[in-house]
Amino acid sequence: QVQLMESGGGSVQAGGSLRLSCTASKSISSAHSMAWFRQSPGKGREGVASVYIGDGSTYYADSVKGRFTVSQDNAKNTVSLQMNSLRPDDTAYYYCAMGRWVADHLAQGEYNDWGQGTQVTVSS
Repeated sequence: QVQLMESGGGSVQAGGSLRLSCTASKSISSAHSMAWFRQSPGKGREGVASVYIGDGSTYYADSVKGRFTVSQDNAKNTVSLQMNSLRPDDTAYYYCAMGRWVADHLAQGEYNDWGQGTQVTVSS
């Protein structure tokens, strides 16, 4: 089983940026895809962005397209999420996930391993 550790969360004003990182305890090259999900109080967990490790193809929720960018660094076993133009409705707990075989890239049921999460708070 792989351990995933998120970092980079925090508080920022609307319009600002944050960069989240997820470091895996083993090579991410063994994964099919890695993704970021988020959950805010009273809401279900939402798929935000995903990257197919094989060729770097990326997938985004409509709510973050053009603002968020997911990237991978195989040498560091890390996947990052660059978040720009943040809005108050981006406030949530953000989780990193790894999937061994993924068909629906933003569906949480496709992912096998999860990190503990990191809080992102955007104030207006």
